[in-house]
Amino acid sequence: MRMTDTLVDTNVFLDIAEDDSHWFEWSQRQLADAINTGAAIISQVVYAELAAGYDSAEHLNATLTRQQFRREELPWDAAFMAGLAYLDYRERGGSRTLPLPDFFIGAHAAVRGYTLLTRDRGYYATYFPTLKIISPETHP
Repeated sequence: MRMTDTLVDTNVFLDIAEDDSHWFEWSQRQLADAINTGAAIISQVVYAELAAGYDSAEHLNATLTRQQFRREELPWDAAFMAGLAYLDYRERGGSRTLPLPDFFIGAHAAVRGYTLLTRDRGYYATYFPTLKIISPETHP
């Protein structure tokens, strides 16, 4: 079996943190599968989104053990791709005035050839059509 690295979106972590979440079982199962088939990766964008739920970096770091998750910086070419996706979004009538975190997450996964584990295909499928996505729609 070919090893596949997977960038994990924030919503998957949030589902697991709230074990009474409707998506808890699905997110937990998919994350375990991602860890078992390659590296599970988090970016600074995901880390920043998660930080809002923790009282300290130490507490967040303890939750995201380095043994399970590889931390990776946003590549420069992914930042450029995120900007282009944002431009496309604006040209399609999008109203947000700054690039959405999803653009950075999707571009990072696309540039590195990672699978993206997310509960929300939304922007990812629209603005990164070549990206392999694991979501409830693709993996019930």
